[in-house]
Amino acid sequence: QVQLVESGGGLVQAGGSLRLSCAASGSIFSVNVMGWYRQAPGKQRELVAGISSGGSTNYADFVKGRFTISRDDAKNTVLLQMDSLKPEDTAVYYCYFHKVLINRHYWGQGTQVTVSS
Repeated sequence: QVQLVESGGGLVQAGGSLRLSCAASGSIFSVNVMGWYRQAPGKQRELVAGISSGGSTNYADFVKGRFTISRDDAKNTVLLQMDSLKPEDTAVYYCYFHKVLINRHYWGQGTQVTVSS
C-alpha cells in the first residue's frame, strides 16, 4: 500500500501561482511515476503532469510552459509549481503514485484549486 498526503491548494487570482505538494509513504517501489490529475465539475479526470523515478516528465498541452513538476526522492515527494493560473485551471487536483512493474495506481484525496477571474 501507498499513502499520499497532498497540500498546497487554495484560492488565487488569475495570473497568480500556487504550489502543490504530495508526500508518499508505505511500500514505495523504486520504479514508479508520481504526478497529478485534475477534475473540474462536470468533467472527466485528466492528466496534468507526471514524473518518473528516472526523472522523465510529461505534461498536458494545456499546462506546458506554465506548470513545472519535480520530485524529491529522499522525501518521496512530488511538487507541482503552477504559474500563470487561469480560471479554467479550477479543479480538484489529485496526486497519484504508479507502481510501474505491477501496474498499480494509488490516489490522494484531492486538493481544491480555485482561480478567480
